[in-house]
Amino acid sequence: MPETPLQSVRELKGFETRDTGLPFTSLLVVRKLQPKTAANGNPFLSAEFGDRDGSFLCTVFGDSPAYEVLRTSGEGSVVRFEGKVDFYQGRFSPKPVRMVVVSEDELTAQPDVIESLVEIAPEDAAALWAELNGFVDALKHDELRMTVRMVFEEIGGNFRWSPAAVSMHHAYRHGLLEHTVHMARACQALRPLYAEVDPDLAMAGVLLHDTGKTIEYEGTLATKRSRRGILQGHVVLGYQLVRKAGLKAKLDNDLLERLEHIVLSHQGEPEWGAAVYAATPEAVFVSMIDNLDAKMGMVQRLLRQAGDTDQFSERHFGLNAQLLLSKPGK
Repeated sequence: MPETPLQSVRELKGFETRDTGLPFTSLLVVRKLQPKTAANGNPFLSAEFGDRDGSFLCTVFGDSPAYEVLRTSGEGSVVRFEGKVDFYQGRFSPKPVRMVVVSEDELTAQPDVIESLVEIAPEDAAALWAELNGFVDALKHDELRMTVRMVFEEIGGNFRWSPAAVSMHHAYRHGLLEHTVHMARACQALRPLYAEVDPDLAMAGVLLHDTGKTIEYEGTLATKRSRRGILQGHVVLGYQLVRKAGLKAKLDNDLLERLEHIVLSHQGEPEWGAAVYAATPEAVFVSMIDNLDAKMGMVQRLLRQAGDTDQFSERHFGLNAQLLLSKPGK
């Protein structure tokens, strides 16, 4: 690896408009690439670069030397980004000067470099996994507990490291585990308020609702959807996992149908990916908790990634708003 000092995304976002034009060098993952065409017909790339501290957007025009490098390397590649500080509409959006793809051999030789590139959940993954297993063990209904345990046995370690999304919420390593445990905590706290909701069925639904994402997503440094993820989606993939395990565990037909319904409806709206609308007390309950934690996960990540002087975040698609980053009273 080159010896030139490298700057993290957090350091880059610390630049101010008075720093425009200053050179910098960073080691970054190409998270997203969107080919576009300008009004004059010239091609350009809308690119997202990131490391474990966060990410930023950058426009790479067709006449830039970096254009062909990125077009060839694609999403998930690691690049040495040499650029100059610049801003667009008040947001950090640098001008690329030179882009060099870092080979897998170089990365493999320095594991600490890979760790600096991968965003991870802020909570300890081992502790989260132990907590999740505690929720499984606490299920009183034997066949429900067996069904949940069989699903986790089938998907193996993928659940422990998988993100919960490509970009929307909990979109980082261990994000799916974090999201599920947060939902289980909320389920445990809120369920006593609603006597109509069966405790075991609701908790089983929470634990299993997103298990299909272990199949939907793939990638080590940048997350993308797999072939099955594109063709079927995590709702259907999760339904398949639950049905297979439920039949094997000899779960009562009515309970199995209700558990499958939670998975099929947890996205809330068909335009958000739900196969059906929630139509049981437990399905409505799980769907609302999922939406709550997804939204708060977006908020938490924006707050973690905020610069010291940032007042508002960039507009977040999931929140449909810019988030006020300062604490109350400040």
